[in-house]
Amino acid sequence: MASQLDTVMTHSEATEMFTNEILPTITQYFEPDGEPDIVARSEGWSNWIDELHTDELISDWQVANWEHPPCCND
Repeated sequence: MASQLDTVMTHSEATEMFTNEILPTITQYFEPDGEPDIVARSEGWSNWIDELHTDELISDWQVANWEHPPCCND
């Protein structure tokens, strides 16, 4: 799929986009009590990087090796 790409998104860029664009929706739907839902955040991150991989914005290595960002481990 995305094994050899000329340019890729960095982990920092992906984390920033996730935090600003996806995490607010997760918070709204899964955290109405204000308690972090680590499972929902983790699933959201996994879906996010799968989407980036499908769109060839990150490589095979990145999708297989990236750690979850701190917001998914609180």
